Amino acid sequence: MNFDFLKNIDFLLIQVPVILLSLTVHEYFHGWTANKLGDPTAKLQGRLTLNPIAHLDILGTILMFLVGFGWAKPVPVNARNFKDPKKDTILVAIAGPLSNLAMAIGAGLLLRYIIPQMMTGQIKPEGIYSIVTIILILTVIYGIALAVFNMIPIPPLDGSRVLYGLLPDKYAYAYSRFEPYGVLVLFALFIFGGGIFRYLLYPVSYLTVAFSGYNYANLWDIIGTLLK
Repeated sequence: MNFDFLKNIDFLLIQVPVILLSLTVHEYFHGWTANKLGDPTAKLQGRLTLNPIAHLDILGTILMFLVGFGWAKPVPVNARNFKDPKKDTILVAIAGPLSNLAMAIGAGLLLRYIIPQMMTGQIKPEGIYSIVTIILILTVIYGIALAVFNMIPIPPLDGSRVLYGLLPDKYAYAYSRFEPYGVLVLFALFIFGGGIFRYLLYPVSYLTVAFSGYNYANLWDIIGTLLK
């Protein structure tokens, strides 16, 4: 794959809103689900919104641009407001990744129609069609990447909330004490354990095929072609 187009200002102008929307939708559905289950904390703190500024985490957003994996500022949740704290914590945790998968599925289904139309010349790969195609491709790639990455059981990622909800109370409490160090662990993994995150590309690639009909590498190649 040739990633020279990543330096293209046109690509950046398309990439930024897709990433911001993906992160924002992810956090919004955490807050929406928590509110539906009886916890209005996110709503009361102004986090039940689609305004991306309310959800941005500087480090998580930067990493999203640099490596395609990242996170937003976690939505505040008070599990004491839930009828079933453990079960509801899991439901809130998976709501974010599921929202990204839903976006990826929708975009992928549209790509199954648009890309073949471009290849056969029925749609010209230029102008608004080119921009829309790139937006859809990035929605698939980043949506799946966010869903897969955030299910890693390291705080503050959603997978840690799922694991917390599944553990017996004694072990869940012990695990919760690890939370202040989670970001440091993630940062160390990015620096010293790059191979670990390369393995995450396998499920991302398989799911892009399932949703769009094209694998991870091919979709990036299509973006490069459209930006020429």
